[in-house]
Amino acid sequence: MKSLDGVVKVVKQLPNEISIRDLAAVKVPNRVTEDHIVENVQPIFKSKGNIRLATYFPTVNMRKTTQKSSVDSVSCLGMFGTLELQPEVSEVVDSMIERLRTLSRKSDGLFIAVDLRVDVLENKNCHGSGTNVAKSCYNAQEIALFLRKVGFNTDTTIYLTQSKWDNSLSVLKDIFPKTYTKENIMPEEKKGKFLEFEGSELEKVIDFYICSKSDVFVPALSGLFYANVAGKRIALGKPQILVPADIPGTSATVTNYLSPYVAKKNHLAYSCFC
Repeated sequence: MKSLDGVVKVVKQLPNEISIRDLAAVKVPNRVTEDHIVENVQPIFKSKGNIRLATYFPTVNMRKTTQKSSVDSVSCLGMFGTLELQPEVSEVVDSMIERLRTLSRKSDGLFIAVDLRVDVLENKNCHGSGTNVAKSCYNAQEIALFLRKVGFNTDTTIYLTQSKWDNSLSVLKDIFPKTYTKENIMPEEKKGKFLEFEGSELEKVIDFYICSKSDVFVPALSGLFYANVAGKRIALGKPQILVPADIPGTSATVTNYLSPYVAKKNHLAYSCFC
């Protein structure tokens, strides 16, 4: 929380005279505007004295506003410059990253993280419909062909956000044998706690930090996870985000697939990380 020093006062514990049960809950969209605060939050705060904010995401849009805003800067710091993992979770993430780098020793310890989850791919709305609807996700075969197209060799180490292995991923492993899920690289003694419930919040946290710290991130799925990882990578100075796209011909280079968030520098994270 030190990054918020001088911006927002943060305390570790509530004052004794304040009870969580007595706090009025106010829903606030993640891209809140100053007008929204004045109209919907300030009156309740003045009336109650203390409130509890509950953030929701009405949109996955993480693009920064065209007009410079102090709200964007504070939001940027709050989202991408403050939170840290608890020691036990951090230890697991670090051990998994170390394992991936060990498996990648022939390629200087570099690895790719791919956000690819079979349950989302099976969603009938995943690919959209109609000729003008942009493709919103890519399956294992399409990711394999994409990675080969942009020049990654077959010895490249790949981490997938998929919890446990699924047979539909075999086509990717056939081309890139060093393809792993959490169950392959997580310390055995930690699996009971962190992999007990597939798709749990703990798994999502692990995926988020591994994808944020990988040498290259490839979102096979568009959405909020991609936008949040992009923001964290920008904050960490790791802009290597390649987004699959159906670009015809063979002349397309890696730069053609660089995330628009990075290529155009229009992500909210650029409001406080340049």
